Amino acid sequence: MQSTSHTFKDNVKTALADEHLRKALGNMKAGFQDKRAATIAKLPEFEALRDQGKAIKDDVLANLDYYLERFEDNVTRDGGHVHWARTPQEACEAILGICRDTGARVATKGKSMIAEEIGLNEYLEKHGMTPVETDLGEYIIQLRHEAPSHIIAPAIHLSKEQVSDTFRRSHKHLSADRPLDEPRDLTDEARTVLRQQFVNADVGITGANFLIAETGSTVIVTNEGNGDLTQNLPRVHIVVASIEKIVPTLEDSAAILRLLARSATGQEYSVYTTYSTGPRRPDDLDGPDEFHVVIVDNGRSDLLGTEAAEALRCIRCGACMNHCPVYGAIGGHAYGWVVPGPIGAALTPGILGVEEARDLPNASTFCGKCEEVCPMKIPLPKIMHSWRIEEYDRGLTPPRQRFGLGVWSWVATRPRLYNWLTGLAVRGGHMIGRRRGSWRWMPLAGGWTAYRDLPVPAGDGTFQQLYARRRNRGTAGDGK
Repeated sequence: MQSTSHTFKDNVKTALADEHLRKALGNMKAGFQDKRAATIAKLPEFEALRDQGKAIKDDVLANLDYYLERFEDNVTRDGGHVHWARTPQEACEAILGICRDTGARVATKGKSMIAEEIGLNEYLEKHGMTPVETDLGEYIIQLRHEAPSHIIAPAIHLSKEQVSDTFRRSHKHLSADRPLDEPRDLTDEARTVLRQQFVNADVGITGANFLIAETGSTVIVTNEGNGDLTQNLPRVHIVVASIEKIVPTLEDSAAILRLLARSATGQEYSVYTTYSTGPRRPDDLDGPDEFHVVIVDNGRSDLLGTEAAEALRCIRCGACMNHCPVYGAIGGHAYGWVVPGPIGAALTPGILGVEEARDLPNASTFCGKCEEVCPMKIPLPKIMHSWRIEEYDRGLTPPRQRFGLGVWSWVATRPRLYNWLTGLAVRGGHMIGRRRGSWRWMPLAGGWTAYRDLPVPAGDGTFQQLYARRRNRGTAGDGK
């Protein structure tokens, strides 16, 4: 996928001016936050499961080479093939090679973020293949030639009316006066169009939520059933997954599955959970003749041992972005790469480089909600903070910002001067602005006052002065 993370600030301005996007994002709270909270409330052991999931992934990252090699041995034992790819180019070449070896022209695809990351659709089309997305959201954005804007809801940025217009432009073989006003109409039409594609496909390509080391199995979860049709009907099944998707055992996958759907969509489990192990055996009723797994690194192994390594615990549930006030205002496309939101801000600089993605970690209030809801307890604010430090240390921070941080640092490390200056600012600000009650413009605060008024200080001192007075009265810390 071609990144536009380096134009993040311009992307944000475009997103904020998009009325359709603002309306679509307004539905997120009821769709994700409320359902997650209701489902988790029914599972008293949820916090214990978070600890278990974190421990499983920490073990995986500490022994990644062992589990990956064990997975390869078991896939090979059952008649499958594992292909290793250090880069997106190597991954695409491996997949195209498999398709050509089998004479394939059409490939159906299940939703896969790593396939988006390596730009698989564009590569296959460039070399004469026809990839067909079968997840409804992915199918819609494929018709619109757009990137996904959310990990689990790739078309969340679109309204029902926009989808209807897209179908009318794309499905010209259907009656022009057909009704497409209701979600059911749109779903039925997509199902009708895609049904024949499942039959025509020579190759089915899916991602994987987990790769299981002890059995060589792959696991996908879907709510539409398209993943099962994609991997069972064609002659060849190709799984493409990144290295951190490995888990040691079947039991480990079952434990994390209890976290995944609850954190993602507020379901106890996704509608379909499918385990695949090797190609079709002689006594199997269905399944592919060939089974291939393409395992992609793309810079992830370089993150091991760094502050950002903990981001590799991510199970792509999307909970962090569902609760992020920044994502809720600008959506996913503004981040400019395949993984948006807080996890994207933590992961993207490590894969694309700080030069390309340095603005993403700065697009956070550090409210901590992303870490609070992450089922794998990834310290996202800490990782973003580490990228900010690297940006500063490498001289990538804009000169004006560096100057401001330098002045702040000099003052903040001199407590007496800091207290005197902040006290002076509070009292002076109160005296000058008390009649209006708020500031509409203030030097060095234009980024705030351009969009909202800045309240005038109360004038009764700084936080430390108020705290000292209350402590002397014996009320500090008692909640009064």
